[in-house]
This record gives sequence, C-alpha cells and structure tokens, in this order.
Amino acid sequence: MRFTSARRLDDGVFEREFTLAEIPGILWTPASASASAPVPLILLGHPPLGLRKMYPRLVARARHCAAEGFATATIELPGRGDRPRWPAAEQAGADLRRALEAGEAVSDEIIDALILPLVDKAVPEWQAALDALLSLPEIGGPVGYSGGVISIGVRLAVVEPRIVAAALFAGSFVPRAMFEEARQVTIPLHVLLQWDDEGNDRQAALDLFDAFSSKEKSLHANMGGHTGVPQFEGDAVAQFFTRHLK
Repeated sequence: MRFTSARRLDDGVFEREFTLAEIPGILWTPASASASAPVPLILLGHPPLGLRKMYPRLVARARHCAAEGFATATIELPGRGDRPRWPAAEQAGADLRRALEAGEAVSDEIIDALILPLVDKAVPEWQAALDALLSLPEIGGPVGYSGGVISIGVRLAVVEPRIVAAALFAGSFVPRAMFEEARQVTIPLHVLLQWDDEGNDRQAALDLFDAFSSKEKSLHANMGGHTGVPQFEGDAVAQFFTRHLK
C-alpha cells in the first residue's frame, strides 16, 4: 500500500488516497484513531460507477462512520475509474442497458456475465486491501462490510472470516449461483431494500434475504427509488455496527 495524498477534512476526519498494486483506494480515519487507540474498520462497498463519481456519497458515509468512531476504506472496482478497461464487463453492461431500454426481462445469462466475473475479480482485491489496512497501527479491527454490489458482500461474508458483520444494499441484480452462497452466510446482517427501486428485482432481493443463514438478520424496506434511502437509515446502520464492532 502506498499513500498518494492526505488531507484533514473540516470535521477532523483524516482522508488518505492510496494505491494497492495499481488499485486506487481511499481511507478515512476519525481524529481519535491512533496507534495507542486503534479503531474498528468498515469496508465501504459501492456500485461500479467509479470512485470519482461515487465520492460525494462515499465521503458522506465515511464521515457518518467516523462520528461513531470507525475507520472506513474503499477501493476502485475492476474496469472502473483509471483502472484498465475490461471489455467483457463493458459488453455485459451494454447488454443489460439494451434489455432495460427495450423493456425486456433481464436474462440470467446477462446477470451472470455482469456480476459473477466482477465478484471473482473484486473479492480477492478487497481481501488484499484488508490485509494492508489491518497492518496500519491505528486500525485494529474488528471489520464490517457496508454497501453494494450485494453479491460482492455475500462472497466476502462467506470467505473472509475477519468480517464479523455486514450491512448490505439490495440494489443490484443477483445471479442464481449467489443464492447458494447466501445460505453459507452466518454473520449478523442488516439489509436495506428500496421497495420501488427501478433497477432492482424486489422478489429476488426478498428471496436472497430469506436464503441467508444468519441467526441475526434484519430487513429494512423503505418506499422510494434507488437513491431515495431515508437519512435515518444511516443512523440505523451505525447502530448496527456499534453493536457488533465495539
């Protein structure tokens, strides 16, 4: 991990951009974090729109978490931002847009081509980032995961034992293969669902929630579209992580 920039935000949050190999990322730590008082870490998942486009929403989430005493970090997804182009992913995205614009049902083949290779590439990168982040003296764990793509969160919850709780955003298409993986998830879960999300299969999201084997899992469904998550849900997510990471 190599830090490429650092600045203190107006609320005292310390923001550092980094690269891991050639993967860009951002780390936010609260003013209270130090080697003598390390803080828990939350990995911030996000849709594959690029870190620069997602930055306003990510930094708002990071500030909220820092106010509760958590460090947060995120990395650029494969094929996005300044990372090398990924033609297969671009083709899958084009096929998805074509189906949606034509008013057609999105086929399992399109969903698999769009999501499964992304999960296979991204999850090891998140794990490598976690290795590097936990080596920093001001970060001590435990670790949570918050956000989407939900299939990335599901895979991480299965394969990464350092993640002890997850808040998942049900706002992306889910391959059928992920339902079997969901049955292996046992950590506490807090799942957000926008009931009128124009780009989400509501029934698939409900079925995925039902598949999770976690003894503690809660579904928070709100009316409205994809970007209409109520402000108070941020407080509920913070309370969830406070219970499980502190």
